[in-house]
Amino acid sequence: MTKRFIAIAGNVGVGKSTLTRMLAGRLGWEPFFEAVDDNPYLADFYQDMRQWAFHSQIFFLSRRLRHHHELLQRPNSVIQDRSVYEDAEIFARNLYEQGNMDERDYQSYRELYEVLCAFLPPPDLVVYLRADVATLLARIQMRGRAYEQDIDPAYLQRLNEYYDAWIADFALSPVLTIEAGGIDFVNHRQHLDRIEAAVRDRLAGKDVLVLKNGAGQA
Repeated sequence: MTKRFIAIAGNVGVGKSTLTRMLAGRLGWEPFFEAVDDNPYLADFYQDMRQWAFHSQIFFLSRRLRHHHELLQRPNSVIQDRSVYEDAEIFARNLYEQGNMDERDYQSYRELYEVLCAFLPPPDLVVYLRADVATLLARIQMRGRAYEQDIDPAYLQRLNEYYDAWIADFALSPVLTIEAGGIDFVNHRQHLDRIEAAVRDRLAGKDVLVLKNGAGQA
């Protein structure tokens, strides 16, 4: 079988890790999950975002690039929880535009990101999980992480806007958008069946661009 590499992208709480795990189990592929807890700058970052944003983002970028390189060396197909692109296109951009990363640091970060990404083979497919803020907040509350419970809805909305803009211009890989607010792939097997079928179809070159309420749309 041809080796495949897909990345699951999407906002906080949308279900990336869960879909990565479940889809990897279905397809018999190896999952790669994002590293957050081992960021040595994270505690300082939450205390003073402007002081530590650049350091924290450099760590996340280097770790994501390392994972990207490692998974390309795997002999079998892999699924990545959050792509290398999101660190720069969503989270670093948000920090910069909210005044938590100055112009000089942001431009240095962007230059490093763009140079390194030029040498990385892109995924065969990006699966974009999309959901409105109400759905994200409900899922964040359900999973019960203490540090996420006071997350600002305006922050999630801003990230949604960045995600939509990024996906609209993304041309390195095919994209499958899943409107996750209308799909419960955890509790409804048939929803996961439809996602799996849409992923297989998109990898085969079929024009399944959006999966909404379980139905594929070209």
